[in-house]
Amino acid sequence: MDRIGDLVLFLRVLDQGSISAAARSLDISVAVASQRLKRLERELGVRLLHRTTRRLHATPEGAALAERGRTLVEDLEALTTDVRQSGGEVSGTLRMTVSASFGRQYLSPLLPEFLARYPRVRISVDLSDQMQDLVSAGYDLAIRIGSLVDSNLVARKIAVNDRVLCAAPAYLDRHGVPSTPEDLAAHECVVLVGSQGRQDLWRMSDAGGREAAVRVGGRFESNFGEVLRDAAVAGLGIALHSTWHVHEDLRAGRLVQVLPRWRIAASGIYAVMPQRRLAPLRVHAFVEFLIERFGTHPPWQRTPAARGKTVRKG
Repeated sequence: MDRIGDLVLFLRVLDQGSISAAARSLDISVAVASQRLKRLERELGVRLLHRTTRRLHATPEGAALAERGRTLVEDLEALTTDVRQSGGEVSGTLRMTVSASFGRQYLSPLLPEFLARYPRVRISVDLSDQMQDLVSAGYDLAIRIGSLVDSNLVARKIAVNDRVLCAAPAYLDRHGVPSTPEDLAAHECVVLVGSQGRQDLWRMSDAGGREAAVRVGGRFESNFGEVLRDAAVAGLGIALHSTWHVHEDLRAGRLVQVLPRWRIAASGIYAVMPQRRLAPLRVHAFVEFLIERFGTHPPWQRTPAARGKTVRKG
């Protein structure tokens, strides 16, 4: 078991970037941590770490050990946790990273219910729109919205992510209502700049199967959806938004749908997990809980957004 403990320490050093930070996280002294790392290198007969001016980095041998060792440690942790849970009791710390706006608006209100259902679970939530490396950061799962590009992760869809074009009534009164997708090129549009670059090519289709792709532009862009929503409500331009983000504004008339006969392709809202043979029961329990709460009728669709007289036709 000493080797497993030394391996856990080595992985923590890589994650934290220093021996002192890893020692603090494991509640041991720096001297003991250094001795254990030297012992692990002696037993393996290779150097595992090299130091730069700012941070410790793995040698090629250390990187190979980390890649295979992390899976071993995660599987052992999951296995021992499951054995201790005597009949399947869910416990342990659930560490997750969630899109900031979605997490604050929809996930946060559900967490007390989940904790009440599983009293032996603890939760650590990071709200961020930055794409985190789940393995190196030590997360159990992430909630991600849109297309998934990392094939090294396991994903389960928890809801459909419908999207609409929308604008404030005041903006449309000043600039007119677009009647075709091509009209968008002449309008002010607020644009998301995300992890996949500037998302200024808007694709859509109508009921007849016609497709359109329009390159849009404007004076306002941001990497944060909440800021783009505020800009649209303030009349700065037309926005492409997820329904979950703006359904209350649509219902209240602060925003109205633009080109309602044209549909933006839906994407998904996913629970994303590192690939591991044995995921902890707390992860499975939480994913099933989210599917139960969102599922086929997520909360942003239970009270339909206003789509009658306040909707601009196009």
